[in-house]
Amino acid sequence: MKNHLLAALMACASAAFVANTAHAADIKVGLLLPKSGPYAALGKEIEDGFNMALEEGGKSEDFKLVTEDSEAKPQVGVAKARKLVLQDEVDAMVGIVSSAVLGAVRDFVDGSKVPLVVANAGNDEATGKNCSRYITRVSFSNAQINRPMGEWMARIGVKKVYTLAPDYAAGHQMIDAFAESFKAAGGEIVGSEYTPFGKTQDFGPYLTKAKAASPDAIYVFYAGKEAITFVKQYDSFGLKKDIPLYGSGFLTSPLYVAAEGPAAIGVTTALHYVPTINTPENKAFVAAFKAKFDRAPSEFAVQGYDAGRVLVEAVKAGATDRASITEQLSKVSYSGPRGPLTIDPATNNVIQNIYVYETVADGDGLTQKMIGTIGLVRDPANGCTLK
Repeated sequence: MKNHLLAALMACASAAFVANTAHAADIKVGLLLPKSGPYAALGKEIEDGFNMALEEGGKSEDFKLVTEDSEAKPQVGVAKARKLVLQDEVDAMVGIVSSAVLGAVRDFVDGSKVPLVVANAGNDEATGKNCSRYITRVSFSNAQINRPMGEWMARIGVKKVYTLAPDYAAGHQMIDAFAESFKAAGGEIVGSEYTPFGKTQDFGPYLTKAKAASPDAIYVFYAGKEAITFVKQYDSFGLKKDIPLYGSGFLTSPLYVAAEGPAAIGVTTALHYVPTINTPENKAFVAAFKAKFDRAPSEFAVQGYDAGRVLVEAVKAGATDRASITEQLSKVSYSGPRGPLTIDPATNNVIQNIYVYETVADGDGLTQKMIGTIGLVRDPANGCTLK
């Protein structure tokens, strides 16, 4: 019964997707994802979403997959990328969770001319000054998620903000993008602090300084275990009742918001995907994903799904090898679970909606209440010149 239900749901989700799809030549794809270490759960979500897209498109047997563990370590990522290209002779690579790994493999990918579909790493420079025509990102850039929130918060009347984030590249890029747009819209940053990345267990001193600055709101970027710890301490230290908390959507990701519990209720964030997007495409996708994996999809699962989907779309358009896949990826455009998705030919970064949502109670659990949609957010070139 479950298999019949899954087949029906997937058929609903992919009717337009598989229409008029010609039989593809065998395409060898290298999946370069963390399968061990702190980002292993993200890698699993991305891989599940990727495989689901191939199944929906009827392409599971046409794509030959070679999987390697990047361990989210730059030196390991480079070694595994070289193996996939030089030994396994893949036609394309998919994955990369860590921005540091993406930065490390960038020159090898560009020099080997093997198309890479980035399914997570958000480093702005990868589709900015260090862009490559062989690197296409279907996830997000750090600025793309946070820049719209600066404008949105100023528009709803927030005038003074204190910011917090971990002290590494992504933290700085996320906060810089937010602060720049917030100030340009008339807002004031009354204080900012960067906490030791992966080492901060007690946010008390930072929350005390933030409260003392008397902001209208606090805006943060945290993810994973740090997000869980921060949200819980924000509540337990008493700030939640006096100062609203905003941030990038990774703060309350569906992947781990349950671990934050009631402390997450009322937190407002922005992201390129949440399971409650009210469209036929997303409803069908969520139902099919739940039927297959017995859990709701996260943004990471959708990024993996769209990485698979763009490859299938490229093959539908006639791509059969490295060069033609590279050419077709920048032309891909469709409406999927996250809404309209287009690859910007000026940067090879995704153009997509950013959704503002509040975490709310839903029976014994939590869900996302949509507050607003910022449509078709596109990054400026930021020094990118594709050749």
